[in-house]
Order: sequence, then C-alpha cells, then structure tokens
Amino acid sequence: MTTVDRAIREAFAPSGVLRASINFGNPILATRGTNGEPRGISVDLATELARQLELPLELVTFDAAGKAVTGVANGDVDFGFFAIDRVRAEEIAFSNPYVLIQGSYLVRSESHIRTNAEVDRSGVRVAVGTGSAYDLFLTRELKHAEIIRGSTSPEVVNTFLRDKLDVAAGVTQQLEADAQRLGGMRLLPGNFMQIQQAMGIAKSRGIVAAAWLNDYVVEQVRSGFVRDAIAQQQIEGVAVPDL
Repeated sequence: MTTVDRAIREAFAPSGVLRASINFGNPILATRGTNGEPRGISVDLATELARQLELPLELVTFDAAGKAVTGVANGDVDFGFFAIDRVRAEEIAFSNPYVLIQGSYLVRSESHIRTNAEVDRSGVRVAVGTGSAYDLFLTRELKHAEIIRGSTSPEVVNTFLRDKLDVAAGVTQQLEADAQRLGGMRLLPGNFMQIQQAMGIAKSRGIVAAAWLNDYVVEQVRSGFVRDAIAQQQIEGVAVPDL
C-alpha cells in the first residue's frame, strides 16, 4: 500500500476493522437470510468495499435508518447506506446515488383519498418510520396533515392499522407487500418522492475518504456491479442512475 492508501484505510477503519452499517428497515437494501444473516445489495457493496480496501469486514445491523445514521455520525460504525437528505448531510458525506427507489402512500380500500395531493389536508394523519427519509421529507413538505411516527419503517403499516390512521408512507415495495399480505388496502397512484440511495461516511473522516467512497460508488454503478447485484437479489421496482 502507498502512503495515501494507508491514510485512506485509516480514515475508513481507524480500529483496523471496517464496520458497515446495515439497515434492515429498508428491505430494498438488506434482509435476513434463512439463518438470520444479513443479505442484500448493501451487503454486497460493503463486501466489495472491504475487499478493495484489504480490510476485514464487520456488519453492524440496525432496524431503522435513523439509528444507522446516528451510528455513522457518532463513529460507532464506519460507513453506511442511506437516502440522501439535507438534514443528514450536516454530519454525513454522501456519495452519488447507486440506486433510485420510490416512496408511496397506502390507504384503506374504502378511503376517500384518491391522489397524493389529497393527503396534505387538515385532519389527515400519516404514519411514517421515525427518522426515515420519508419522515424527514414529509416533515418539510406536509403543511396541513399530521405526521404520526412509528418505531421503524417496517412497522408503519402496523401503526397505521392499530391507531386507525388515514395514510401510511414508505418504500413502495414494502407497502405493496403489506397490502397483499393483509388485504383491504391500496396504494395511491404514482409516488410522493424519489429516493436517492447512497453510501455515506461521517464528514469527520475527512474529504479524501469521502471522495474515495464516491469514486468507489461511481465505479460500481458504471461497471454493472450494482445492476448485477440487484438482479441476483431479485429486487424489483428500482432504477440504477446514469452516472
């Protein structure tokens, strides 16, 4: 390794072990395998990053995006996989996005709400996962509806049903799966936001490490690594950006 390479390795993994934040709160990024082990596109990207840095890899799992962001910002883990958001960007240096996903609204089949525009009205209560990209975005965008925060994004529909709320907001695929499993619900047409999923590292690790991480993501997108990982993980309804 050159001096620069050693500096980058030390910036990424001051403990000598590269600790990746893996968020089970977004099934597009990571799920549990048959034995409970983490699997998914974020695991694939983390594994390849550790290989290129020639560092041992430790996967540190979280059940919500907000907790994963805090882990990286506090230095409890070394990098992670997050939706780009300007609030998170105060502490996290984001790469270019490696995948684009959609955020949708779910309502009961008999709901009078038919369009995304009808959600932001007085008296409408919207369930979101605490600290999720949807929470951060809708906190800024909704002017009249009330946001009700559940514990994690996978629990949004449970919160929506239990508390008799009007709308659930989250990852399109997660909401579709819950609607098919439970019945009596429908997705509103279109999406209320497009989410740019990126890799991120604490800004305190320095601009050189942040730039190196961005170059890594661009390389994995352009080489077809990301597209192949999506196909292998059988992920549907996502797009790979043109970088």
